[in-house]
Amino acid sequence: MPYVNIKITRDGVTKRQKGIIIKEVTETLVRTLDKNPEHIHIVIDEIDPENWGYAGMTTTEFRKKTAKKS
Repeated sequence: MPYVNIKITRDGVTKRQKGIIIKEVTETLVRTLDKNPEHIHIVIDEIDPENWGYAGMTTTEFRKKTAKKS
């Protein structure tokens, strides 16, 4: 029973895009590991950008900083 947890920031990802992710990850596990699709669980966690940090700052702060450089 494969379980895949995908974490993304919550900012503009559509239902359609999430459906594509779930479909394609499932297809990869079926093709690569010969798993039954009915036994594959995919969970997408959407995290507020203020709750995701890297480079010493929140994602929101990082994006503002890098946008100014562009």
